[in-house]
Amino acid sequence: MIHWTPLLRSSAINKLAGCQIFFKCENFQKVGAFKARGAANAVLKLSESDRKNGVATHSSGNHAAALARAAAEAGIPAYIVMPANAPEIKKQAVKEYGGEIFECAPNLQAREERLKELVDRYQATFIPPYDHSDVIEGQATCAYEIFEEGLSLDVLMAPVGGGGLLSGTALASHYYSPRTAVIGAEPEGADDAKRSFMAGKRIPMESPDTIADGLLTSLGLINFEIISKYVTDILTVNDAEIIAAMRLIYERMKIVIEPSCAVPLATLLKNKSHFQGKEVGIILSGGNVDLTRLPFK
Repeated sequence: MIHWTPLLRSSAINKLAGCQIFFKCENFQKVGAFKARGAANAVLKLSESDRKNGVATHSSGNHAAALARAAAEAGIPAYIVMPANAPEIKKQAVKEYGGEIFECAPNLQAREERLKELVDRYQATFIPPYDHSDVIEGQATCAYEIFEEGLSLDVLMAPVGGGGLLSGTALASHYYSPRTAVIGAEPEGADDAKRSFMAGKRIPMESPDTIADGLLTSLGLINFEIISKYVTDILTVNDAEIIAAMRLIYERMKIVIEPSCAVPLATLLKNKSHFQGKEVGIILSGGNVDLTRLPFK
């Protein structure tokens, strides 16, 4: 159901960063993002009785397409609530994977109310985008693959929005490479994970504002508990730094990534002294970006 994605390196970026970086390319994953892992795992772990009624979720992004695809692979229906203003390219992806879209107003209350209607109507199983143990377990396979390649990293970095990828990464690192420090990377304009991590309690995000649209979601409850226990630190960067790192990857590595994907590299470059001479893994979370609206020329 998923790809074992490659690890890439760039001598030019290593020289600039002052360390050895291994980029885990989830932009080459099914549906173009790591979300395929969590959705696939959650669907595969459903009981036969739950499978026949299908799955449902609310999402405006990669999880919507990932769940639609996983459901299609399993031969079951997928009911996807998407805000009316979701990008057409993302709606099209859901449709191409066989998902049935139900539009709603662009706010969380409308999403949740519409989702409840569908779950009640179809008796479908709700698969959240990140705050779900099976989804987290699926996202953990990304870091697992890194360690299976024999790398002994000093640091492993992942972006954090809802926290599914970072919490899965932290769990995999804890069990397969305890010496590896896990660091989350987050935009300054959507820094609820950083603030929650520092305060020792979950602080929901209000009015996030960042170019990294995949990281706008508030940190999940299960994710926060795992991150609090197993993550070493969370560092933040501004949008200008994110754009610069995104452009650097396009220019030097010749691959397509989305803004959220560039946040860990931007964080590393902003804090070079933290990583000097170390071996660092960076998870490139996805490559679903509108190429007509790149933030640089």
